[in-house]
This record gives sequence, C-alpha cells and structure tokens, in this order.
Amino acid sequence: MKKMKAKSILGFLLLSLCNPLSSSADEGMWTLYNLPEQTLEVMQSYGFQLNRDQLYSGPNALKNAVVNFSGYCSGVVVSPDGLVFTNHHCGFEAIRSHSTVDHDYMLNGFYAKTYADELPNENMFVSFMKNQEDVTNRVESALKTIKSSDEKEQVIDSLQNLMTDSVKRIDSTLHVNIDAFYEGNKWYATTYQDFTDLRLVFTVPKSMGKFGGETDNWMWPRQTCDFSVFRIYCDPKTGGPAAYSKDNVPYHPKRWAQVSLDGYDDGSYAMTIGYPGSTSRYLSSYGIQVRRDDENAPRAQVRGVKQEVMLRHMRADEAVRIKYDSKFAQSSNYWKNSIGMNKCIDSIGLINQKRLFEQKIQAWQDTTKADIHKVDFARLASLYSRLGKLEYVWTNFSETFTRRSNIEFNVRAMKLGNGMEVKGPENKPKKQYHEFDDNSNEWDAATDEEMLAVLLKNYRDHVDKEWLPAFYQTIDKQYGGNYQAFARDLYTKSLIMKPGAKIYFNSKDYKKDAGVNYGLDLQDVLANLQEQSSALEDSIADQEKYLCAAKIRMEQDQPHYSDANFTMRLSYGKVGGFDLGGKPSGYYTTAESIVEKMKKGDNGVIDYQAEPIMHQLLSVKDFGRYADKKSGQLQLCFLTNNDITGGNSGSPMFNGKGQLIGLAFDGNWDSLSSDINFDRHLARCIGVDIRYVVYMMDKWGHADRLIREIGCAPEATK
Repeated sequence: MKKMKAKSILGFLLLSLCNPLSSSADEGMWTLYNLPEQTLEVMQSYGFQLNRDQLYSGPNALKNAVVNFSGYCSGVVVSPDGLVFTNHHCGFEAIRSHSTVDHDYMLNGFYAKTYADELPNENMFVSFMKNQEDVTNRVESALKTIKSSDEKEQVIDSLQNLMTDSVKRIDSTLHVNIDAFYEGNKWYATTYQDFTDLRLVFTVPKSMGKFGGETDNWMWPRQTCDFSVFRIYCDPKTGGPAAYSKDNVPYHPKRWAQVSLDGYDDGSYAMTIGYPGSTSRYLSSYGIQVRRDDENAPRAQVRGVKQEVMLRHMRADEAVRIKYDSKFAQSSNYWKNSIGMNKCIDSIGLINQKRLFEQKIQAWQDTTKADIHKVDFARLASLYSRLGKLEYVWTNFSETFTRRSNIEFNVRAMKLGNGMEVKGPENKPKKQYHEFDDNSNEWDAATDEEMLAVLLKNYRDHVDKEWLPAFYQTIDKQYGGNYQAFARDLYTKSLIMKPGAKIYFNSKDYKKDAGVNYGLDLQDVLANLQEQSSALEDSIADQEKYLCAAKIRMEQDQPHYSDANFTMRLSYGKVGGFDLGGKPSGYYTTAESIVEKMKKGDNGVIDYQAEPIMHQLLSVKDFGRYADKKSGQLQLCFLTNNDITGGNSGSPMFNGKGQLIGLAFDGNWDSLSSDINFDRHLARCIGVDIRYVVYMMDKWGHADRLIREIGCAPEATK
C-alpha cells in the first residue's frame, strides 16, 4: 500500500467537481460513480448515447463489462460465456509461460479449439468493480490523532479489513480497497469481485501481436495487432469465483460488450473505460525535476546497459529467448518511456511552466483568507533538493539489485536478506529455513551472470562510494575487481541457487554463504536509504497535498479529476489525428502500410519480420465485411484523443452506443510527458481496430466458435 499522507484540508472537492467544464474538456480520467452532470452532458454532445444508469449504476451498466486484468492491465468481457479481450502484451507472460521450444505459442500463436484445450494460468485474475463510495469523513476521523505514516497505513488497512468483513457477510466473494484521491485530500472505497481461474484461449503469433517491437513502441503510425483472448471460469454450483479446478465452467456474466464491425469516422465519439495506473499531474515543478533527473535518466541508463546483454543472449539461443522475452519487453517499455518523457519535459519547457503556475498559486495564497494549509514553496524546494540525491541512488539501486533487475539471484538474495518466505516450524526457530522452488525454466545462468556482472560495475560507476554494499570490498580484495568471476561464484557456490537446498537461518554456517552475505549487505544499504528518505517523503507528501488542494480551491470554477491510481476511470473524446510541425498524422493505418513494413522485415529489420501467411492475409484485395465502408480498406490501428496512461493497456474503446470498436494499447511519442502534463493538442491514444482483431481470429485462426460466441458469425468462404 502506498505511503499515507497527512490530514486533509476543508472538504471543498465535491463543490469544485460540480462546476462547468473548462475548455480542455477532453482531458481527464474520471471516476464513474460521481461523474459530474456537466461532464456527462459534454459526452452526450460529442455523440454518447447512454444515460448514467446505462453507464454505471444500472444492473446492465457498461462498467460491468470492464475488468482489471491481473493487477496491471485492463480488459473487457465480450461474450455471454466469459470471453475477455485484452492486449497481447498484457497476456504475454501467460503466453510465454506455456511456451516451450517444441510448442512456442509466442512464436506461432495459439487457439484452443475446445473448452478442454483452454490453458489455465497461475497468479492471474480478473477483477470486477461492483461499486465505489466516498469514505473521506470516515478515514479522516480514524486518522485524526495519527502522525506517523506507518501508523496511518495500519489504520487504513484496519478500516479496509473492517469494510471487507462487512461486505463478505453479504457476499463472501467480495472485498474492499480504500484508495487516496487528490493527493490524499479525498478517500474512496471500492468493492471488487475477483475471478482467479483465467484461461488462455487465443493469441496471434508474436510477429503480429508485437509487430513493430521496440522500433515502433510509443510511435505512430502503428500496425500492431495487440490483442489476446482469455476466458473466465467459475464454480459450477454458484456461478461465482473459485480457485482453478478441472470441474469449473465458463462464467456467465450479466453484462458483456457488443463487438461492432461498423467502424468509426474522423470526429466520431470515442471512450475508454479501464484502470490507468499512475499519473502525477498535480506534481510540483520540483517533483518534476526529480522525476526527470533522478528517476527517468538513471532508469534509462541502467536498463539500456542490461538490455544489451539480455538481447544478445536471446538472439543466440531460442530457449533463452523464450525465458527472457517477457522480461525484455517489460524492461524496454519504460526504458523508452523514460527517454521520451524527458525529451517532452524539455521540449515544452514543462518545469518552467509549472514554476510560473506556482507563482500564481503563491500570489493567490498571499491574498486569500481561507482557512487552509498553505504551500511553503521554499521548504518544498529544499526538501526535493535533498530527496533528489537519495532518489538518484534509489533508482540505480532498485534497477540494479531488486526484482526490477530481472536477475534471479538478486530476487532470491533480497528475499533472504529481509527474511521473507521462512519455512519450518514456528515453535522451533533453529529448524526454520528457506528453500527456493526450482524455477530454472524462467532464467538462464549465463545470461543472469553476465547481466549481474555488468550491472555491478555500472552501479559502482554511477553512485558515491558511501552507497556501495560491503561486498564490493570482496570484489576488490578477493577477485581483483573481476565482476564476472564474482558473479559466477555466486551462481555456482551459493546455496541460494542450488535446487532443493535448505538454508537454515540459525545455523553457524549461515553467514558463511556468499549469497547470504550479498543479500544482507543489500538490506543494509536499503535500510540506510529508507531511513534518510522517509522523513523527507512524508514532509514532501504534506506539501504536495496542500499544493493540490490550493490549485483546486483557486480554480473553483473548473472541475478537477484525481490522478490515476489504478481504479476504474472513464476518458472521453473523439477519433482523430494530430498535427506536428504542419504534418498531419492521419488517424488510422491500413493493411497496405503493414505490408510495406513487412517488406523491410524481409530485408533484415527484425521488428517488421512476419510469416509468409501474414503477408498473404494482409495483401488480399477484398477484405469483405472487415473493410471500412468508406475507405474500402482493412483499417488496423486508429487514434483518439482519449486520456490514458500505463494500466490502460487493454482498455475497451467504445463508440457512442457503448459498442466495442477497439482496444487501447499505447500512447504517442510526442506526448510522453502526459503522465505529468496533458497536452490536448498532441496527446493521443493508439488503439487496435476491433475489425482487425476479428479478421485475424477469422482468417488466420479459423476460430469459428469464438467468432460466433462474440456475436460475429464467421464470414462465409468465397
């Protein structure tokens, strides 16, 4: 749970949310339960044809078809038998986990021709939002006398558990999350129902699901067929959630989204509903500077070094590629995002823009007599100056040594270092131990060793020596500075990496293990970082909270949505492109454009390579019912000005009737600073056209049973 923030100011937010819309009406990630009436009216003026009940509160409300997909993406239910559409990159780890060299579903795609062929997945789920409510008064009352952030977190957890117990008395499958909104000025409680038996049903080959790869990531134009299909299974007796069982049956939802093959026009209404992960649009100029210099810049540097090693091993060995494909994709996504965001921050002078706006807030504060907490900008600048130095170290540390490193040894060492997952009898501490499961199918020793060696040296090159873990002395004294030899010994000699080895925490030999000491040394540095940064972060959180409140209070004539926090949000707008330097972007791509890129793939551009069958399918002259009625072409991807961020991947894109016309999967390079500043002229959502999706299911997958299930009978063969 995120660190809690200090007490709120006056409860003026509901008032401010009910004021007329500003000119930047298309901006916003709106909560549905309290969607302002004026916002709904603007949506309807754009072409939205549903009312409030049909959107949120009625038994057949559209929001009931939208799901949180496994805690990191979004998805949409598209059939009465629980089929779920999400992005290919959202389902990528599931696809990878079922792949082997002999049955490579990443490379070749997958279609379950029967229910029995659908593949179960560990640690995956979909979550339905049942309802949401404002619990600010209740939370503020509980936090009234609490000062430390740790205690506040405990209080919120207790209240969350209390509310969960209450809803479970009504339905045992429900649970409640309490989240901070508006930088902690408001608190909402959301009730969810999770289904944990989620099975893979269909995926196109990686050549199409990730077409363009890193070359096209965050770019426009796009031709990526970014979708995968799963199915929700449930208890055969209750029809509700159940752990995986071969006896479970397909879930029958009350609401699913209707797939539309009617397409869209320039200026058509478009709406996403999904789970955007995190934005920071209320963030101060000082916070943005730390984001640019002490988070984005070092993150891109470290990941660039690591990815070079990873990619070289992946290209040399198919088995290694399968193990690391998903890790590489996850790493490279925000490597490129960090680079692009920094470029956008500088190109528009965002930090200076924020400083000028903060001067307005300062002037307003100097004249207002309202009983509010005022922002101390001098203090905020000083706090961020001190935190920035620590944040730079933390970014380098986390990218090098934590789970973010994608290095198995680091993951295990950190778990040992903090005492996680202890096994053995609780009443006999001397017999307690740690034993790691054999997950050798998920990593490769040679690849991991080289990545670790390279990152060890890179870390030392970029941080002051006071932040070097103690094992660097061992590297110098015992290994003569040979990082590769040190890494090799960790993998070959430490019990951490030996399958079935029991590592007894209370044995006399425990601290003789190099891997154990490695983990303990990391924990020492981490504890020091946390100790120095904790008080700074709490003080900064207070000031940022006051800044958010001051902005909203100063602009009471405008509505204000809260930053994204992976709760359900609605974004509305229109289909359409953008203009960059006098060059129009266009608002859709066609089959002709992907065939042209595939020709580059034939000439060696790896990210544009595709199987011959894909060339054939996308080179036909007549795409039948999948062709757009106006252009006569198969349209692949399209642009809208919907407001999205990470977590929106897989979000359904609806037309004015609430019908599914696409799946959101990316934003454009020209607006990568949109997490901290929405540019309504440049910010665009890139979606895969649902006609492209169904075309591939039909013509490549011959998935007749699925096409019938979603209400699109297979096109007759000519």
